[in-house]
Amino acid sequence: LFPMKPSKTSRFRMVFKSIRIMAIYILQMQKTMFQVVNYIATHAKANANGLCVRVISLLTCVLSIVSCEPDIPMINLGIDDTYAIERMRTLILHPEFPGEAYVWRMRDTIISTERDLIFCQADTGTYEIQLEIVDNQNPVKHQFKVIVWDEQVAYSPYISRVLEYNPAPGQFVNSMPQYEEGDTYATMLQKVAESITGTSRTLISLGAWGGYVTFAFDHSVVNTPNQSDFLIEGNSFYASATSKGGSSEPGIVMVSIDINQNGMPDDPFYQLAGSEYANPNTLHHYSLTYYRTPADHTPQPDKKNSLTDTTYIHWTDNQNQTGYLHKNTFHTQEYFPQWLADSTLTFVGSRLPDNAYDPNGKGAYWIQQPFEYGYADCHPNDSIARCSFDIDWAVTDEGKPIYLPCVDFVRIYTGVFQQCGWTGEISTEISHARDLHINE
Repeated sequence: LFPMKPSKTSRFRMVFKSIRIMAIYILQMQKTMFQVVNYIATHAKANANGLCVRVISLLTCVLSIVSCEPDIPMINLGIDDTYAIERMRTLILHPEFPGEAYVWRMRDTIISTERDLIFCQADTGTYEIQLEIVDNQNPVKHQFKVIVWDEQVAYSPYISRVLEYNPAPGQFVNSMPQYEEGDTYATMLQKVAESITGTSRTLISLGAWGGYVTFAFDHSVVNTPNQSDFLIEGNSFYASATSKGGSSEPGIVMVSIDINQNGMPDDPFYQLAGSEYANPNTLHHYSLTYYRTPADHTPQPDKKNSLTDTTYIHWTDNQNQTGYLHKNTFHTQEYFPQWLADSTLTFVGSRLPDNAYDPNGKGAYWIQQPFEYGYADCHPNDSIARCSFDIDWAVTDEGKPIYLPCVDFVRIYTGVFQQCGWTGEISTEISHARDLHINE
């Protein structure tokens, strides 16, 4: 590094020049720096009261300290610069950086203030999005885009999959669909799918209060502003053209997003708050248990009201109430789901007010009054608006509105717990559902 017998001044200049070069590369070339320092320490002679040696020793010490520091792990934001998805598909983005608040914007409009962004669009195009992480120490702003293209195979507007079928006991259970000896849960699930998927319109029964079915489409149903999003058909009817009273067996509708992206309905569900959600007679967080009828049970008939057993299926609830589901003369099969080995069935949800009444008090004729909106099998199928549902009606368990940009699963359960004499219990029936944003 030094010429033979350099002058004292030259030696100092050369040493400090070497130190300056080493300082520039101190973080990027530690190994090389150690080699240079060792070389200088070996070949340079002490001078000026050992100043050169002391400077080199000090630099060596600094390099040693730096080299002993542990590597600082690099944290990735977790959000890429570009994404590409099909329309009506759910994209869930989770930033890894902590923050005091999160703001997602699209076209200068705030679209979410949650940490995770749930992105789903019905229209193709390129969507420019900005994430702002509000934090006093480490604020972050990140721009990215999502390219949304058409699906490769055209979506169906109808139900694609049935994921759960758990009816409560009822007069149409084991017959809609038909149970056959040896059928299992999987067998019955397939029968339900054959009844209500695609263009099929065969009724299935959910039994008495709490019984439910869960299904999905072959895409996410997008929450379109100021529009109904999907429709559900049942077998409700009006008694006359001038009266809405007739047959109305309201089913509560719940929806869910596939947050964990596993294709199963195991994420939180949210109730679509219909017209009776805030009714003081509606019981939220209601729970009811049905008990399978013992084999040695002795029926207690009421022939006057066409009932073969008034103590058929015992039930208890969390309101300290108890009673029995009746069995009538018109439906002689077992009412408890026969493919299940369980001796009890427990359901939890909201119980709507009774909607049926006996106008003459003699039990000969029962009228079921439909609720205004927001329930399946509540109005005739040709009342499109009243059979349609808006995802914006979703609420949390505490009753607070929650914005869902789309939904992947729909669940329907019988919402009224009432028996109507010889006509039997109120039980929601459905036959069909479709996404209103896709043409038939």
